[in-house]
Amino acid sequence: MRRPLTPRPISPPPRCPAWDAINLVKPMLDVRSFRVAHENLGRLGILGSSGTGASDSDLQRAHGTGEMVLAGSDRGTCIVDVFQRSPIRIMFPRSGGGAIGESVLVNTAGGVAGGDRFDCGVTALAGASIAVTSQAAEKVYRALSEPARIATRLTACEAAKLAWLPQETIFFNCARLNRRTEIDLASGAELLALESLVLGRVAHGEEVVGGYISDSWRVRKDGRLIWADTFRVTDETFSHLHRKALLSDCRAIGTLVYFGPNLDARFSSMRDIAHSLACECRCAATSVGGLIVVRFAAKLSSDLRDALRGFLGQFADKFGPGPFQVPKMWSC
Repeated sequence: MRRPLTPRPISPPPRCPAWDAINLVKPMLDVRSFRVAHENLGRLGILGSSGTGASDSDLQRAHGTGEMVLAGSDRGTCIVDVFQRSPIRIMFPRSGGGAIGESVLVNTAGGVAGGDRFDCGVTALAGASIAVTSQAAEKVYRALSEPARIATRLTACEAAKLAWLPQETIFFNCARLNRRTEIDLASGAELLALESLVLGRVAHGEEVVGGYISDSWRVRKDGRLIWADTFRVTDETFSHLHRKALLSDCRAIGTLVYFGPNLDARFSSMRDIAHSLACECRCAATSVGGLIVVRFAAKLSSDLRDALRGFLGQFADKFGPGPFQVPKMWSC
């Protein structure tokens, strides 16, 4: 006669460290769980050695540099000097072996994280005519403690034409960005510079409720400061951006600066262009310090991009060929 089998207690399977890590990281993906994620980072060993505060400096970070110097010649614009350090790459696409007309900056890192630093410099010597753009929209991701730093220095010498036309920068929730654009102008130069910022991707249901932004401009003519401007938002002020006196319901903004000949006549034309684009994007132009400054604000990034394309297209039609037009890379 067989003995009845006595069921053995089943011991639980050994815990898998990978599952523990996944369970700790999952709350980081939730906008509402930022405080929990901050504590979990310390348990994962991502914080500093003391474990008391998060720091981007404890992680691998990028420091990219891209600098170019261009000049005019009998064959058109030519390259005088180029320096690049990963993850920034500088390309000069040409069609049919023609002269250089456009330069493209590529960030091979695929985005910008807290603690990263990117320095770009463009110098247009006499006779140069160049438009500088980016391969794609730049993305600024969530930071632990330190801001990403992006510094741009543009120099336009006499008889040079320089257009700085990067694609938009997408700012994700709890990211931190310190962007500074410095421009040095000489009398007789012509420059058009644009920077745009998108607060989250509406199509993906993203909402930016915290972070840090400092976006500043400094423009000098013949060594003298003629315009300074800073857009600054902190964790405490993000919840107030929806007010009508601030951004209202707009989540995509842009600033365009122009310096060139016949400023008064061109200001009147640029104001008319801005007024014609006011359907989907709020636009306004002003003249200050010998510059023309145009502001853009839209609910959707697509509306902002359409307005910028329309503005550059009409500008090129009114004032002739040159680098001040929609970059070819914007259509790729």
